[in-house]
Order: sequence, then C-alpha cells, then structure tokens
Amino acid sequence: MARQQKTIITCAVTGAIHTPTMSDALPYTYDDIARQAIEAAEAGASILHLHARNPETGAPSVDPEDFRPFLGRIKQASDAVVNISTGGSLTLSIQDRIKPAATFSAEMCSMNMGSMNFSFHPLAKRYESWKFDWEKDYVEGSDGNIFRNTFRDIREAAETLAPHDIKFEHECYDVGHLYNLKFCMDTGLFKAPIFIQFVMGILGGIGADIDNLVFMKKTADKLFGDDYRWSILAAGASQIPMATTASQMGGNVRVGLEDSLFISRGQLAESNAQQVAKIRRIVEELGSQVATPDEAREILDLKGGDRVAF
Repeated sequence: MARQQKTIITCAVTGAIHTPTMSDALPYTYDDIARQAIEAAEAGASILHLHARNPETGAPSVDPEDFRPFLGRIKQASDAVVNISTGGSLTLSIQDRIKPAATFSAEMCSMNMGSMNFSFHPLAKRYESWKFDWEKDYVEGSDGNIFRNTFRDIREAAETLAPHDIKFEHECYDVGHLYNLKFCMDTGLFKAPIFIQFVMGILGGIGADIDNLVFMKKTADKLFGDDYRWSILAAGASQIPMATTASQMGGNVRVGLEDSLFISRGQLAESNAQQVAKIRRIVEELGSQVATPDEAREILDLKGGDRVAF
C-alpha cells in the first residue's frame, strides 16, 4: 500500500480495562477527561479514543451517563473525531460494552477482533499503595480473565451499530485477529476501507518489536491489499519508539495515558497532550505531516461530526 501523505494521531485519553490510576495525570473525573481530551486535540490529535470512569470511585464504566458529561464539552471545544471504546471491561457482555457507542452514535468506535488472555497482573507487584480500594484486586485478578470477543459477539456489535454508520477501529492484538477480520469482511460484516489498529505489547497478545510490526503489516497487505489503513498502539515503554517506526512505514499512530503513563523512561507524563506533542514533533521532524481532524475524516471515510448524537 502506498504511503499516505498525512499521519493521523489518535490519543487514548483515559484507560479502562488495563490502566490503574497510579499517576495523578490519568483523568477519571468528567472535568479532567474533557479538559485533557481538548488539550490533546489542541496538541495535534485528530482522533480522541475515549473510555469513561465512575468519577467517585475511579472504576471503569460503560454507563452512557458517565460519557455524557464530557462528550458534549469536547464537541463544543474541539473538531476532533470522537472514538468511543466498546472494550471497557473484561467481565461485561458485549451488549453492555456497545451501549455508549450506540447511545451517542459516534463517528468511530473500537472493535476488538478476537478473544484473548488479556492480563496486566504483573503491575500489581510494582506498587505498594493504590489510589482506589478496588484496584489491587482488579489488577491481580486479571490473570484469571479472558477478554471475550467471539465471532458471535463481533457480529452482534457490528449489526447493532451498523445503522449508526460508525467506522470501526479494528483492534488486532495478534496476527490471528487479522484473519478473523478477513473472515468477517468476506461474510459481508465489514466493508472497505477498514481501519486496523495493531495493538502490541499487551500480555496475551503479540510483542512490541519491529519484526512483529513488519509481520503484522505484511499479513494485512496480503489479506486486505489497498482496502485498509492502519495505525499502531504499543504499550508502555514501547509507545513512542514503535509509533515513530510505524509513522515511517506509512502508518498512523496512537499515544495516550491509556497505553503508557510515561513520557520517557522513568518519567511520568504530565498529560495526554504532552505525549501527543512529543510524537507530533517526531513525526514532523522526520518529514511527515500530521492530519487535521477533517483530513482524518477524509482518509478514513467517516460520516462527519454533524451526524453524532451528542
């Protein structure tokens, strides 16, 4: 696939299923999510990937009423594309997980392309104190969870959300997820052009290294030809190095506190905007241009911000 002219930056503003609140910079209240999302857009993010949290307990939430207070504020203050998660929880049903996207008819939403052992339990050994009471047990217990995304779940989500004309960010955590996506396309569930997020460095999925990235892209090229656009999400310390590499391979990039709490090795990021500004500077200094929200809409064939329900 020919290298595109503009690089789309996605910012994953607030973590849910795999991000404990071990940094004061990670937003969980409505005000903080709105503020950091707007600042990330101002720094250069054309897409904002959003989860919600209970503002009192900090716990992950898929209740549409926990999205409503910040979605309207973001739309009023920014032209960025809003991408609502349909992940959100390792334990809830797909019916619960897609409610926010269906309620607000966003331009984009995530779509996990396979079940997996999604675990982050090693984080429990890194911290002696926790911000919220639920977090330690939640993190330690993730080694016993399966992140369920069966073919039936994927079909139900796709068919339920199809009337909203939502563009899916197909999150592929391993090469087999690409084949799942190809099967779904062959059966008419998804139509080109598709947008694939290579998710790397999550325990239970493919590792974050250049050989694996090249393999994922070669596989996607074989399966989808010119009918896809792609981006990379690399967790933890791999975030910026892998994003830099992907941008030079013609891909798009995702950063944000959901994926890494750090701005450099051993130094916590002050905000989502700081991470966006860093990858934007790198991308531009290496000779690429960063896409505006409207350019991202054109590249990804989105329905437009005037057709959302918030």
